[in-house]
This record gives sequence, structure tokens and C-alpha cells, in this order.
Amino acid sequence: MKVDLTDKSLTKLEKEEIGRLLKREDKNLKTDLEQMWYLMDLIWDDFQCDNKNLNWENIGKFYSHPVWLLNGFFIEQHEVSMGHRHAISDWIVENNFKNVVDYGGGFGTLARLVSEKNQNIKMNVYEPHPSEFGLKRAAQFENIKIIEKLESNYDCLMSTDVLEHVPDPLNDFSEMIKSVKLNGYLVIANAFFPMIKCHLPQDFHFRYSFNMFAKMMGLEVVGVLEGSHATVFKKIDETKPNWKKIRLYENLSKVSFPIIETLKPILIPIKRLLFK
Repeated sequence: MKVDLTDKSLTKLEKEEIGRLLKREDKNLKTDLEQMWYLMDLIWDDFQCDNKNLNWENIGKFYSHPVWLLNGFFIEQHEVSMGHRHAISDWIVENNFKNVVDYGGGFGTLARLVSEKNQNIKMNVYEPHPSEFGLKRAAQFENIKIIEKLESNYDCLMSTDVLEHVPDPLNDFSEMIKSVKLNGYLVIANAFFPMIKCHLPQDFHFRYSFNMFAKMMGLEVVGVLEGSHATVFKKIDETKPNWKKIRLYENLSKVSFPIIETLKPILIPIKRLLFK
């Protein structure tokens, strides 16, 4: 894998750990993306993590491992990944938001991009597993602050590739929504697919139903943000969510998921015929 590790903010220990990790590459893999996913899965297995029987002590160690630093560097040197993040940060700046939070963005890529484009935007980075590197990077920008608790009344919340890692995405999503002011926005990118082992299978059904739950929780689906893998939502209602109804529909989503997956090879050609 070709990754530039010359960043001066890296400690000697971090460089050594990443170096040891890179020596475990699978030479049979053809792309750097496959290689990155393979290395992340190796560390997941090293800590004896199981995505169906969740041991959060072990999983916490996994999320604190320097493999996430390597992943951050990879993203910043991967053309497609950075294209998505530039599209998101451009949209943030174009909308002239003043108070923005990146939920789960500890490496700081999105916050840095936003700050480089507009230093007047107050950027919070909510990250439960901040690395020493992430803290050093944030310290280089006067308008970036890494926080351990969400504040409130944000103009916009960004969250990229986070909810597929948590056991109760709707609960976390609800907390995100609470932190955003009425008529504020959320930019959410999810990957409810088995790309890597730390994506929890219990969440995969949300790939078909997530927008429905967003509407049930007071959001308007604005649409996919052009040039990115994220969807834009607008907060149009502050009414307390009906959790009894939401959990009922969540169970229906779980039950219907394997049926949809089974029928998908049949349904897709039919859809193409009907809407061509």
C-alpha cells in the first residue's frame, strides 16, 4: 500500500506501529482499498472482536488502535474518498454555516477541509476515541475543537461512515438530531454493508429503511449530496419521536431485510423494465 507517513505530527511510536502493520499486507490483493480493509480486519481479529457477539472492551481497543490513523492517511490520499469529502465541505461552506459539528470525525479530515475553506466556521469534532495525532492536528486550527459531549443548536452536523459501527443507530441518530437547531441540516453518509468486519450485521437492514426513520424523527430528506456518498436531511420538526412506533417499524425492517435481499435479483430487472 502506498501511503505517505511523513506527517511531522506522527509520534515515533505511531510510525513504528503503522510500519509493523504495513508489513502484514496481503500481497495477493490488487488494490489499496482492499488492502486497507484487510488490515482493519486483521486488527479486529487480533483483539478477538466479534460483530455478532459484541465485547465492547475489546472493540474499544480496536477503535483506539493506530490502524485508524493509517485509515485516515489512506482516505486523504485516496482520490474517490477525498472527492466525496471535498463535495461535503464545499456544500458546508457554500451554505454559510457558522456552527458545525463532525460526529465521529476524530482524524479531522472533514473539519480541516472546512476550516481551510472558511476559517470563520466554528468546527466541533465529536470523537469518543481521539488519537494523539488527531488532537495535535486540531490544535493547528483555532476554529477546530475536539469535544467529548455534543453541544446544541448546530447549524449543521456531518457524519460519515459512523452509524454502521454502532449497536443502536437510531439512538445515536436521535442524539445527532437533537444537537441540530430547527431548520438546520444533517449530512449523513452510511455504509450498511459488510465491507469490513466492524460493520455490524444487525444494522444492515437500514440500507433500505434509513430515510423512512429520518422522516419519522422529524427530518425532511433533501437528497443525495452531489459528488458524495452522503444524504442531506433538514430538521423540520422538534416533536419528540414516537419511540414505540419507531421500534415497531425497526423490527419490521429487520424482518423484511432478508426477504428484500432474496427478491432483489428479481425485482431489479422488473424495475428497470418499468422505469426505462
